[in-house]
Amino acid sequence: MEKIDKLDLKILEIISNNARIPFKDVAAECGVSRAAIHQRVQRLIDMGVVIGSGYHVSPSSLGYNTCTYIGIRLERGSMYNCVCAQLEKIPEVVECHFTTGPYTMLVKLYARDNSHLMELLNDYIQEIPGVISTETLISLRQNIKKELPIGKVHEEKIEPLEEDWRKIKD
Repeated sequence: MEKIDKLDLKILEIISNNARIPFKDVAAECGVSRAAIHQRVQRLIDMGVVIGSGYHVSPSSLGYNTCTYIGIRLERGSMYNCVCAQLEKIPEVVECHFTTGPYTMLVKLYARDNSHLMELLNDYIQEIPGVISTETLISLRQNIKKELPIGKVHEEKIEPLEEDWRKIKD
């Protein structure tokens, strides 16, 4: 696999903060030609470093007001791929992870409301062969959503201020 250099990291940092930025602006910020940026980005795509780009649509603007995480226990972990293939057929399922801990898999889905969520659980997810139980966690609010920092490793430990601890305890 090819190596990622400092210029690649700089390009990744710029385009991950704004996927719509014109390559000419990236080139100007990096001090290289627009052609070099095109080549570098294409190489990063070919390497599997850049795995997508696009617009993020607010689920609530489409009527999906309930964000849910579902822990799923399977009869056997080896059933993961088959169950995952069935979950992929459910349009409201947006993520599926093979996990350690109390669940075999963790699924993120969006439902219109609690009634829709119950339908998805009872009529679809719990009917998949191999699913033995589910546990549902509803997200009340999302406060943080970001990409990993590119080229920035935080080695120092950040300690909360004393007044932060007082707010937590009260």
